[in-house]
Order: sequence, then C-alpha cells, then structure tokens
Amino acid sequence: MAAIDNLLRCFKAYDIRGKLDEELTGQLAWCIGRAFAKVVKPRTVALGADVRATSEPLKCALALGLLSEGVNVIDLGMTGTEEVYFAAQYLDIDGAIEVTASHNPIDYNGMKLVRHQARPISGDTGLLDIKQQTALLLAEPFDTQQFNDFLALTRSSDHFSWQHASWQRQSLLPAYVKTMLSFIEPANLKPLTLVVNAGNGAAGHVVDAIEAQFETAGVPVKFIKVHHQPDATFPNGIPNPLLPENRSATAAAVVAHQADFGIAWDGDFDRCFLFDEKGCFIEGYYIVGLLCAAFLTKHPGQKIIHDPRLYWNTQAVAQQHNGLAVMSKTGHAFIKERMRSEDAVYGGEMSAHHYFRDFAYCDSGMIPWLLVAELVSLTRQPLSALVAQMIENYPSSGELNFHIASPTAAITKVQQHYQPAALALDFTDGLSMSFSDWRFNLRSSNTESVLRLNVESRNNVQLMEQKTAEIVAILTEAE
Repeated sequence: MAAIDNLLRCFKAYDIRGKLDEELTGQLAWCIGRAFAKVVKPRTVALGADVRATSEPLKCALALGLLSEGVNVIDLGMTGTEEVYFAAQYLDIDGAIEVTASHNPIDYNGMKLVRHQARPISGDTGLLDIKQQTALLLAEPFDTQQFNDFLALTRSSDHFSWQHASWQRQSLLPAYVKTMLSFIEPANLKPLTLVVNAGNGAAGHVVDAIEAQFETAGVPVKFIKVHHQPDATFPNGIPNPLLPENRSATAAAVVAHQADFGIAWDGDFDRCFLFDEKGCFIEGYYIVGLLCAAFLTKHPGQKIIHDPRLYWNTQAVAQQHNGLAVMSKTGHAFIKERMRSEDAVYGGEMSAHHYFRDFAYCDSGMIPWLLVAELVSLTRQPLSALVAQMIENYPSSGELNFHIASPTAAITKVQQHYQPAALALDFTDGLSMSFSDWRFNLRSSNTESVLRLNVESRNNVQLMEQKTAEIVAILTEAE
C-alpha cells in the first residue's frame, strides 16, 4: 500500500509530476493511460513527449494503456506541450497528453493532460478521478514483455493495429507553425537579429521551422542559436531561465551579436523569457503588460486575465486601453478556465505563461516572442524602451522561493505582522496584502515544496526593496 501511495504522490493540482522510479514508473504510465481511457472515454488521443531520455518510454507505456482500452493513439513524436494542445484542437480529437517535466530536475518527469478542444484536466476537472482509477489499476500486473514488443513496433513502423485500436505516427509541425505565424503579419517584421536559446530542450525544431518559413517569405529575421540541439543530458543545465544562473548564455549572446533581443525557453517551451537589446532579463510581469496593451489596442473593451502575484501594472495597462483586467488563481488550468468563462482575449502570468483565446485559450511559448518582434518592428523602439515606463511605475522583487518546514505557520506569521496596516487582504491564491503604495503575495507552490514571494510598489524601488527585505527576514526566521 505504501508503494502505491508513493506513486500516487505524482498527481499534483493540475498535472502529474514526480521523481522517476519512486513516484513515476512505466507501470504507472500504463495505468494512467488506461485510467484516462476509462474516465475521459475518448476514441482518439494524441501523445507527445519532450527530450528527456525517459519521456519516450513513458509515452509508449501511456500509449499501450490507451490501446489496451480500445483508444486510438496518434504519436506526435518529440514535441513541446503546446504542440499537444494544438493537436487536440486541430485534429478535433477527444484528448491529448504531453510527457514532460518541463524545468524540473533531470531525475523527474510528468504529464499534462487535456480533453477535447485542449480543455485542461486538473484536480477539480477529472484528474482526481484519473488518480482513483489509476490506484485501482496498479494492482494489475504490468506485462514487461508485451511492452518491449510494443516499443519495438513503434521504432519500426509508422502505423499498426494493436488489439482493437490503432497507433500511428503523425507530424503536425507545418500546420502548427502556420497557426503560430497567424498571430502576426510577417511582412511587418523589419530586419531583426534574435538570439534564441532552446536550453537543449524541445524548442529548437519549431524555431528551425519558423526560420524556414521566414526564409521562403523573405522575412529579414536572423537567428543566433544557443544550446539549440535537443539533448537529454542537458549539458548546459536544466532549461529554466527563471533561475538567474541560467540566463548568462542568452544575455552574453545578445551583447556579442548586437541582437535586437533574446529569447530563452524552458524544457517544453510553454514559457518563453525575453532579454532586451542590452542583454538584460525582462521579468515576465512586464511582458504581460506589454502583450496586454498589444491585444487591447487591437481588441478594445475586451477582458484579459492575470494571476494574483503581481498585477498593479497589468490593471493600469488594461485601464489605459479601455479593457478589463480579471484576476484568477495561479496555474494554467485555472487561468484557462477563467479565460473561457470570461471569453478573455489574452491571459498572462508573471511566471512567463501567456494564454491566447485564438489558441484554444492555451499557453504558448512561441506566440509571445513573435508578437514582441512585431511590436519592436512597428514601433521602431527597442524592447528596453517598450517596458521601461512599466518597470519604473511598478518595480517588483521578482519571485523569491523559500523552503520552509511549516508554510502555513510562516504565512500566518507574515499576515499577523502586516495586518494592522493593510488596506486589503485577498486569499484567491495564498495571501495577498495591499497597502497604499506597495503590496505582496505569498503562496505555496502547486508543483514544488516551496513558498513563493512577490512584492511590488508604486514608483518606489527603495520601498519595494525595503519591504521585500522585511518579509524575507520573517520567512528566514521560519526556515
């Protein structure tokens, strides 16, 4: 029973993620495939996987589980998460699953699951039901020889029948890239030099396909490629540009090549991170503001969705452009659900997730940089100038992480310290407290055992830094 409980720990709030062998195994993936079939009752499911060495066998175990329940499988090969989202909508099929651990350590892996039209499956929309079915199925033996036979077939064939269902390999890359480019007018792009850092993850093949389209159309964009080739060993570190130590290669290349800006992605490229023409990292918060303005200029009066961590700038930009900013709980499943209910044109999280109504309300790591390239071209302003006023008006701390034994007690301690002076409290996601000229959000991560802190102020860097240091001191005492 304890072993089953360990495996089931990989079910998180809105995805599956766990340590290999301890929390995620081939047998578990097979059971998840069967459980997905029993809960969602799909006829056809698309599967994709990132570059990790364990992703392909886990994807095949998923496929075997689906096929054993009579579900047809379309294998997309090595993909980013958004390519799986695209497949669910473009093929008009019943569901899709991406095998990925994104930016987690190399000994982790996971899955992101969606239904028809790429609707996310999270804890309150079916993931708990899949977990319960998986627990029941774990009691059944996993036929290793059958799995090896199936794995061999996938390596030697592009299409075959398995029991009462079919497996086929299919690439949607041309259609996906066409959709990405539909968000801009490529003819608007002026001569640009862009540094692109795939982090040896899954983004490189999409960049190459976009580059080929640009060359065919005569679009004058030059790509400087850094850590471009997919490599399961991640020789340059796990692709996670949120970590300051992972930014130097992109920043240095921007400066060395006098590029217009730089782009770096996480492992499954559903997030992109931008660097200005000076090689300076731009916090995702301000890119949300930039894209908010871009969408509301084209779609005045529309709604945009933001998370509770940092939002004063986003609200100000929305108001300036006659739009309405709506707050949602952090996390892709929650943002997407709120976007659908509000019919929002765009949603953004300061963690560099950007969501688009015309992309099935899903997040994409390719659409944002294309939009920014178009903005830089049309405004004839460098990226640093486009975000400078927002950074000055609403300086922020960036996300700070703390490993604390008792997160609830730590949050309570911070709340008690500041509550007498607070003008507003909000518990949409963790603890948010607002004052006349500064605010903060403190929340437990949905994917890691950490507390996350974000602080912002109104036009006062010193105040933001002072208040950040105060809260850090309180949290440090609690560690």
